[in-house]
Amino acid sequence: MSLVKSNKRSKPRIGGSLMSRDPFFADFFNPRMGLMNLNKMFDKDFEKAMDLPAINISEKKDKFEIELAAPGFTKEDFDVTMDDGMLTISANREEESEEKKDSYIRKEFSSQSFTRTLSLPDNIDDDKEVKASYKDGVLKLDITKMENAPTKPTKKVKIS
Repeated sequence: MSLVKSNKRSKPRIGGSLMSRDPFFADFFNPRMGLMNLNKMFDKDFEKAMDLPAINISEKKDKFEIELAAPGFTKEDFDVTMDDGMLTISANREEESEEKKDSYIRKEFSSQSFTRTLSLPDNIDDDKEVKASYKDGVLKLDITKMENAPTKPTKKVKIS
């Protein structure tokens, strides 16, 4: 038995398919593993979507009312901007706790953040101030409509 590593190079394989050599393809095209990987992929996207706070948007005669459920934040944690027809609501909260006892110290960090971006309709009044309040875990925004905004008639689309 030799303890010296051999420097012999193996010859490259010729032939065969990419799927037989790449573990991703081997698992993906395995009927059982492929479905499991596909399910994991969709579950991750679903979990990401579930991290976003729920939002309600209602249209009144003179304004749009937006309610965003974001418990655990303070009003200082939010950043709300309107730019080029887009409304962006983001929040970031960081928490640090420290516990000291007789023989140990424990320090933990917690961070929570999100960003939601919404496309605003053409009939909002950019010159008016957006009213915002945060109470009981709900961020409320009132965005004023233009007084004499031109309305476009509803267009019926025929499906062939």
